[in-house]
Amino acid sequence: MRTSYSAIDTYRQCPQKYKFQNIDRIRVPKGREAIFGTLIHATLKFMFTSDPLFPTLDEVVAHFREHWPGREAFEAESKHDSRKTALSAEEEKAYFEEGVKMLKKFYEKNAPWNFTVLDLESRFEVVLADEKTGETHILAGIMDRIDKLPDGSYEIIDYKTAKRMPAQTALDDNLQLSLYSLGLQTRWPHIKPEDIALSLYFLKHGEKLSTRPNTATTLKTKEHILRTIAEIQEKIRSNKEFEPMPSALCNWCGYRPMCPAWKHLYKRTKNLELRTKDEMDAIVKEYFEIKKAEQKNEVRLKELQEQIKDYMRQEGLTRVFGEQGIISQKTIQRYEYDFEKIRSLLSPIGRWEEILKADETKLKKIMKEIPASIRNEIENARKVSKEYTVMSASFKKP
Repeated sequence: MRTSYSAIDTYRQCPQKYKFQNIDRIRVPKGREAIFGTLIHATLKFMFTSDPLFPTLDEVVAHFREHWPGREAFEAESKHDSRKTALSAEEEKAYFEEGVKMLKKFYEKNAPWNFTVLDLESRFEVVLADEKTGETHILAGIMDRIDKLPDGSYEIIDYKTAKRMPAQTALDDNLQLSLYSLGLQTRWPHIKPEDIALSLYFLKHGEKLSTRPNTATTLKTKEHILRTIAEIQEKIRSNKEFEPMPSALCNWCGYRPMCPAWKHLYKRTKNLELRTKDEMDAIVKEYFEIKKAEQKNEVRLKELQEQIKDYMRQEGLTRVFGEQGIISQKTIQRYEYDFEKIRSLLSPIGRWEEILKADETKLKKIMKEIPASIRNEIENARKVSKEYTVMSASFKKP
């Protein structure tokens, strides 16, 4: 399988988005944040390109201004998503000024002639062999910048235009940076993990956070990626659902109008299938009225649930929207473990006694504390014993 960090990260955030993007190959217009970020990255590449002299700050800002896409570039997003409005003149001005501010702040702290830049927007491939299946996978990616440091070590820098800065502990386990480390070691095998600094530069704040990989984190990264690939392949092979995972990130997702967790909301906007929708609105309204009044009419609630489930199956939805809130449906899997096999794995490390009664709750607790290799084996020793869907209602209005 050939994949990339961005694909793996997309799957972790939302399996449904991964399917749209990487399996169905559905293309949607870039969001305004993505358009803005792409231009910032291109401008920083220009800044560190000496031809033969490095550009001045004025030339960097001029490059950003000359390549500014204008409001028309952002209109495709609003046309694709009927619930979004086109970028106003004030908003466009704010985006542009924010970009100039970021670039000036960065240039003042990072004059290009003070660095030994080995490569910019460097493409790489990492080959990972899965010993369990015998398969070989290729991970591709692009590193924003690679520097040679004065002490002879190397630094990989990735630029971020996001507002939020993560904690240092999150950076130490950052999958993207760990994959970049693997990419650099693949390109230049003589480089040891401890000789690589991995950095995220947050342009809005003018701050850089760094960490250094080691053999343990490199192994953990490989295991995590292989486990994720195996999960994706199993879903494809077994024709399992790539379920959506609604979150704040949905606000920037171009697939919302077609996503099972959102498309019912867009049907309301587009006023499609009036007769069916009117019936559905009445059902959803009654459902919330019963919930809110805390009536004990369980029989009627179940009847309404079945009607809503039938409608969801018919329309391919995981959520429906009413004036009072949102009704969600989620598939739940229950696992049962092969505890004889688990005993053979935990006994040698002295942890079997802690779950002597084969208590699944205790097992989940120590799963966080045991070596990753044993944890993976335990996960492979489980199987789905029960699968069912549950519904939840939220009075939060969409």
